[in-house]
Amino acid sequence: MALELEYTEIYDTYYKKMVRYISKIVGENDAEDVAQDVFEKIGLSLERFQGRSKLSTWIYRIATNTAIDKLRASSNKYPITPIDPGALDLTKDRNVWNNLKNPTTDQRLIREEMSDCVREFIDELPPEYNVVLVLKEYEGLKNSEISKILNISIDNVKIRLHRARARLKENLNSGCDFYQNEQGELACDRKQIIMPKMPE
Repeated sequence: MALELEYTEIYDTYYKKMVRYISKIVGENDAEDVAQDVFEKIGLSLERFQGRSKLSTWIYRIATNTAIDKLRASSNKYPITPIDPGALDLTKDRNVWNNLKNPTTDQRLIREEMSDCVREFIDELPPEYNVVLVLKEYEGLKNSEISKILNISIDNVKIRLHRARARLKENLNSGCDFYQNEQGELACDRKQIIMPKMPE
C-alpha cells in the first residue's frame, strides 16, 4: 500500500514535467505515449530503486533512455562528427540579445521566431546530442547531474555538449541567414531551398 501511494506521489510530481522534457526530444506528438511507457517502467522498477542516486536523476534516466529508444526506433543511427574548435554556444539568449532586460513586442516576436528556428535544428540533431543539449539548456541541469542521468563521465558530458553545439552552429549557419534588423537586433530567416529544374 505504501509503495502504491509513493508511486502516485511520484506520478503527480513528475508526470507533467517528464512529458514536457520528453516532448523536447521526441516531439509533442509522441511525448504522451513515451511518458506512459516511462511511468510504466517506473511502476515496475520502483520496488528495486535503492536510492543510490536522487529520485529525480533516476526518473530522468528512465525518461531519457525511453525517449532515445523511441528516436532510434524511428530513424537510423547517426554518426559522430568531429569537434569544431570554434563552436559557440548559440543556445544562450544573453549573448544574442545583448542583455536586454525588457524587450519590446517586436523583439519578443523575433526572439520567439529564432527560438523556434533553433528548436527545429536541435530536433534534427542525433539523439546523443539532442538529449545532452535539452538537459543542459532547457532543463538547466548541471554537468554532474547529466553525467548521472546519461551514465557517462563528466568529461564525456562536456565533449558531447561541445560537439552538439558545434553541430548546431554548423546546421544553423547552413540553414539560416542571420542579420541585424533596423533596430540593430540579431534576427534570422530560414534559407530557401532551391530545387533543381527537372529536365523537360
